[in-house]
Amino acid sequence: MTKIDRRILKTQEALKAAIIDLMKEKSFDDITIQDLSDRANVSRGTIYLHYMDKYDLLDKLIETHIDELRVRCAAAADLDFATGSVLWTEYFESHYAFFSTMLASKGAPFFRSRFLEFLVDEFQDEVDNTKGKNEGLNQDLVVNFVAASYVGVVEWWFMNDRPVSYLVLADQLGALLDRICE
Repeated sequence: MTKIDRRILKTQEALKAAIIDLMKEKSFDDITIQDLSDRANVSRGTIYLHYMDKYDLLDKLIETHIDELRVRCAAAADLDFATGSVLWTEYFESHYAFFSTMLASKGAPFFRSRFLEFLVDEFQDEVDNTKGKNEGLNQDLVVNFVAASYVGVVEWWFMNDRPVSYLVLADQLGALLDRICE
């Protein structure tokens, strides 16, 4: 296994933190490579050693978080919704700067749509429209409803500066998912 130089990781982390900080202050479109360079305290050339442009940096940052959520979904596969939701809400809490910037500020509209797309994929197997209260309902409609609702609640949580703890959020999201998906 190839070991990545700690200096490379440190530079990449500085750039990721810089883009999040800058997005709190101004729109992504207004952020320049020079802004990133100044905030991360690296040269412009160093940025281009790691990323093609600011869009590549943001895309890689978003994919890192989506990939981690995917791992957490796999880990929660055999858990009930409330217990499994703790894995997610704990991650949201520990990466507050990223998620609040992406969902509660000017952020990146691309993240919201990417997050929604990810949730639609994840909820596909959770909704059974062949029996019970969802019998006869359109599968895609229910899945999109659940995914959009989940994104909306998480957005609400960040936009209102986490009015309940991540544990309460997980418990209540789990209860709502139980009502809709089972």
